[in-house]
Amino acid sequence: MRAVVQRVGGAKVEVAGEVVGRIDAGLVAFVGIGKGDTEVEATYLVDKIVGLRIFEDDTGKMNRALADVGGGLLVVSQFTLYGDVRRGRRPGFDDAMPPADAEHLYDRVVALFRERHPHVETGRFRADMRVLVDNQGPVTLFIDTASG
Repeated sequence: MRAVVQRVGGAKVEVAGEVVGRIDAGLVAFVGIGKGDTEVEATYLVDKIVGLRIFEDDTGKMNRALADVGGGLLVVSQFTLYGDVRRGRRPGFDDAMPPADAEHLYDRVVALFRERHPHVETGRFRADMRVLVDNQGPVTLFIDTASG
């Protein structure tokens, strides 16, 4: 499982012009699910993201987690995190989990986030989404459960 996590001043997701998820300050997590991923990877990823200390404390040091700052969490499915561009110019997605299976695990990821954090919003799985992100810092991290 892979995620790109951004610290944001605000973010929203639109589908066909309708806002389906919106947060003020907090985190946006773009989540991709790979072949072979299970609830073990989902739990690791969720715990890692919720516990990330990437918000500044009173001294300006990144020392606070999402719960410490009362931030929101916007979770967006993004299979393109498994895009392989090593050969040619068109990405291949052979390592991404097939959509029907990925949707079930993505729903579990969202449920795990909701168990651990009070304000979780989402995009819409398999939809053509417009994601507007006000990245603060900028702070952007890449997490791959296969890397530990």
